[in-house]
Amino acid sequence: MRRIGWVSATVCAAAVAMGGVRLVGAKDQDKDDHRDGKSCSEATIRGDYGIQIQGTRPAPGGLTESVTGVVLRHYDGRGNISQIDNVKGSITGIVPDRQGFGTYEVSPDCTGISRFQPGPGILLEERMVIVDDGREIRTMVLAPAGVMITGVHQRIHTR
Repeated sequence: MRRIGWVSATVCAAAVAMGGVRLVGAKDQDKDDHRDGKSCSEATIRGDYGIQIQGTRPAPGGLTESVTGVVLRHYDGRGNISQIDNVKGSITGIVPDRQGFGTYEVSPDCTGISRFQPGPGILLEERMVIVDDGREIRTMVLAPAGVMITGVHQRIHTR
């Protein structure tokens, strides 16, 4: 007889107490785009997305500041971006309703890249992973090197 540790036993007991455990085979697992044979393109992320960002970036005087923000971004389905952001720096403060624009490319494997100007004199390059058939996008700023910001995009559904 094989022994299991108290952690495994506790997790199993908690799962059973919360409604049981569902054992699934490969056919029952949630399907994703790749198993269905679908691929992504620029059209996969067409529409408006609400974005929450956070991270760090260079600040005046050779300092680094924490940043947080929200963005309303529009992907046109053909590789163009327009957005309005509200990003607050722990040192530099906030510039409300800043408009930006740029371009994006999507690979069949649902990864992509965007290059955009969130404001005058600022150029960012962002890498992305598209999930849930384009309902969500996860991003990270690749360039410039000193900017370490990640973002979560949620598609805004129209009624």
